[in-house]
Amino acid sequence: MRLDKFLSETGTATRSESKKAARSGGVTLNGIAVRDLSVHMDPQTDRVTYMGSPVIYQKNIYIMMNKPDGVISATDDGNETTVLDLLPEKYKKMEIFPCGRLDKNTLGLLILTNNGALAHRLLSPKCHVEKTYRFECERPLTEADVELLCKGVDIGEKSSTQPAKVLLTSSRSGEISVTEGKFHQIKRMFQAVCNKITYLERIRFADIPLDTALARGEWRELTEEEREILEKH
Repeated sequence: MRLDKFLSETGTATRSESKKAARSGGVTLNGIAVRDLSVHMDPQTDRVTYMGSPVIYQKNIYIMMNKPDGVISATDDGNETTVLDLLPEKYKKMEIFPCGRLDKNTLGLLILTNNGALAHRLLSPKCHVEKTYRFECERPLTEADVELLCKGVDIGEKSSTQPAKVLLTSSRSGEISVTEGKFHQIKRMFQAVCNKITYLERIRFADIPLDTALARGEWRELTEEEREILEKH
């Protein structure tokens, strides 16, 4: 791997920033200052420092965020605050993105990564990765409503939704688990049974629960155990 690409992929610096640092002797490879960043290196065995600090290579990054209200699941937007705006600059340089989306007013667990292949698998309907949400709705759900939601409902697509799981905690609240990710899916599912979602929070994704220690807008990198859960899909 080229040294400038290594610095970029680790979120250490942009290529222009790296060139500037290299000209002043701020980039070293195995203890030797390097001014030509096109030199090739082995990220697993070579030692790199940038402005005196060691650079550790981690190809794939996975972040858990407790998404707050009013923030959009996008990498960039000229008018709205995005989930990437809540992260340090180094992660933006690593080109991470949301693995799936939560609506602007939907809260809770969002995974961000730079692993495009894995994100594609996690979001593919063929893989049946389960997502669980806590919900509140406008009017009481009947047994017939719950049966329809679990069986699959018509939300205006070519086919009905895949079977869901619904666990009520009251007549107007509970948890719903789905394996798809259609646009506004859960809100549209409740509309299909003549109801309306008033609160929605994702609390689990691919067997990984939302860390209750994270306040709204807070984030952390996944643990090794959580990474393994994701990467097994």
